[in-house]
Amino acid sequence: MISEKTVERLSLYRRILCQLRAEGRESILSHELAALLHGKAAQVRRDFMQLGYSGVPNSGYNVRRLIESISDLLDSPRMQGAALVGLGHLGLAILSHFSGRWRQLAIRAAFDTDPAKVNRTHHGCRCYAMDDLAPVVREQNIDIGVIAVPAEQAQGVAEALCRAGISGILNFAPVRLRLPDTVYVDTVDLTMSLEKVAYFARQRVSARHQANTAV
Repeated sequence: MISEKTVERLSLYRRILCQLRAEGRESILSHELAALLHGKAAQVRRDFMQLGYSGVPNSGYNVRRLIESISDLLDSPRMQGAALVGLGHLGLAILSHFSGRWRQLAIRAAFDTDPAKVNRTHHGCRCYAMDDLAPVVREQNIDIGVIAVPAEQAQGVAEALCRAGISGILNFAPVRLRLPDTVYVDTVDLTMSLEKVAYFARQRVSARHQANTAV
């Protein structure tokens, strides 16, 4: 079983490798890729060993074949569908960002309680009423849920998604969900991330100020 951290790194590797391929790069060494990710070459090599893919001494990894190897692991052999719940500002931004981005992974349906948004198409995706959640999820064979609702609504939405047969949830609500182990949950805490950035930004401002006053 490949760990969560390894999957995260492989996703980052692929994103960077795709950028390099677009720039015309054909091969890359492990230490070069590690430097782009502020990581270690040994970790890069260990991750690629789990793919069963090895580089060539002195010339490194073939960028195109490496992308293909990562894609074989990360991408489903069938089209996977996701359901987005919550079409506020954040939900609409998420829908816009992911629209048409991947061939094998797409947000197939959106859900909201606002009558003004229901039965309309937003960024190429139809919005349904919450009462339609279970039948639409089952009919469209959706197995991923994306939650973009306020914190106080998130647990109820998550439970509704689970009852509909969802097996993985990406949660943007600032709350820990209590769900069975049969459902994989990943929470993106935007508040925590912003507070972390703000804290370390202050530290760097303070360090620059101290350095300037010491001169």
